Amino acid sequence: MLQIDLWKRVLIWLVCVAGLVLALPNAFYTRVEQANDAVTAIEMKGETPERLEMAAQWPEWMPSGLVNLGLDLRGGAHLLAEVQVEDVYAARMDALWPEVRNALRPERDAIGTFRLQPAPDGQIRVKLSKPDGMARALEVVRGLANPVTSLTGAGATDIVVSGDGDVLTIELSEAERLASDDRTVRQSLEIVRRRIDEVGTREPTIQRQGADRILIQVPGIGSASELKAIIGTTAQLTFNPVVGRGSEPDARAGTGNKVIPSLDEAGTFYTVEAAPVVTGEDLVDAQPSFDQNGRPAVTFRFNTSGARRFGDYTAENIGSPFAIVLDDEVVSAPVIQAHIPGGSGIITGNFSIEESTNLAVLLRAGALPAGLEFLEERTIGPELGQDSIDAGKIATIVAFIAVLVFMTLSYGLFGIFANVALMLNVALIFGALSLIGGTLTLPGIAGIVLTVGMAVDANVLVFERIREELKAGRGPARAIDEGYSKALSAILDANVTTFITAVILFAMGSGPVRGFAITLGLGIMTSVFTAIFVTRVMIVMWFERRRPKTIEV
Repeated sequence: MLQIDLWKRVLIWLVCVAGLVLALPNAFYTRVEQANDAVTAIEMKGETPERLEMAAQWPEWMPSGLVNLGLDLRGGAHLLAEVQVEDVYAARMDALWPEVRNALRPERDAIGTFRLQPAPDGQIRVKLSKPDGMARALEVVRGLANPVTSLTGAGATDIVVSGDGDVLTIELSEAERLASDDRTVRQSLEIVRRRIDEVGTREPTIQRQGADRILIQVPGIGSASELKAIIGTTAQLTFNPVVGRGSEPDARAGTGNKVIPSLDEAGTFYTVEAAPVVTGEDLVDAQPSFDQNGRPAVTFRFNTSGARRFGDYTAENIGSPFAIVLDDEVVSAPVIQAHIPGGSGIITGNFSIEESTNLAVLLRAGALPAGLEFLEERTIGPELGQDSIDAGKIATIVAFIAVLVFMTLSYGLFGIFANVALMLNVALIFGALSLIGGTLTLPGIAGIVLTVGMAVDANVLVFERIREELKAGRGPARAIDEGYSKALSAILDANVTTFITAVILFAMGSGPVRGFAITLGLGIMTSVFTAIFVTRVMIVMWFERRRPKTIEV
């Protein structure tokens, strides 16, 4: 009757030991955190005596996963940003103009000469010298339209082309604007996430809110302004053909061109074509390095399509200068000496090592496709978080002690077994959170406190069933066996329904609600494990050793 196979006993205790080992780093939180930071710094920036000393604070062979503290516990920064989706419309039209120009050139016999006219953002206006050729011009330009790549825009094209007299107008269709808005927000969300991840912050919350807003919460960062500096740096890299060079910032650029300053040469301004040959979106890698003279620089590499365009341009424009433009400033404007195949290159300038490293990080993270307007910003100090942690500790300890006393007074020795299982249960929760890299928030602490109270429910059901079996005249071994087997269905029903609620909270909720759902769900699984398996193993091992004729529960 009271038989548990040896392999089952070994497996149960191994799970408990694994949970304790995984939870152990949280007992030395600061030391392990500093060691982890030092190891990361060594991997990214190299070894120093201070980093090696900090890394040695925690043994390499020990688990080093920690339960990440959320914004409400650790302190940090909170931002709500609105993506300026309209910014993309003008960029789309700038990129489309070379295609329109190349498509209209062979039609000059029908449409005459054509010139780009000033137009609002998101439009291209072209004036034809032969208005009679407008029908042909409309036909040619409409041939450049592409289907809208979205479910809501099925069957629509991305541009609308119209003619009025001798002026041809091109603009994005409504379906394409909606699809473009969605892509822009999604891309902004991913780039913000990559940019924040690059600086090594722990467990940031970055999620979309509504149609065009992004919620950003980063624990452990100094201030909201520091977070804005990380996010707001655009690092937009383009390669533009050079039209001219001068010293006048207000020089006439000409249609389709723009005047931008030099980054290194004060008082020098370049006139470049607005439409770039290649952009930073085609970058697949950027790394800090040194040029042939030993000065800090940044090497870069394009993807296949970017490498092809870059190679074709350099092959066709040998002897001409081209500008490497970073955030509307010319970093350098070298003369193309030879064809550059392979899509690799180097950016040189008056960089320090730190500046070249930061530039490489920003280029790898990519350029924001549109501007961000920060609607809400808050800096949460760590003192408030520490108060929350202290309050959570007190609540957990009080609940823990109350449950331990109640179980001991109510069920005697069996209550002590349940208390040991309860301690293992809490350790397993922290071990699981450390293993999955979960984030603990203030509601998460509430979930743990709730779990402490709920964890003994299963034991109460088992012990009450054992009492009933003893009153019915069953022997100790039979009563214990019947108690566990008959209480199992009630235990599973109660916990499965609660677990379903936790799953729904996690799926439908966000932020703190998810933190509560995670700890509650993990607590349910660990409490069922400890109640059904751990306490049973302890009781069976005690019974096999003592062989009591009677038991009191």
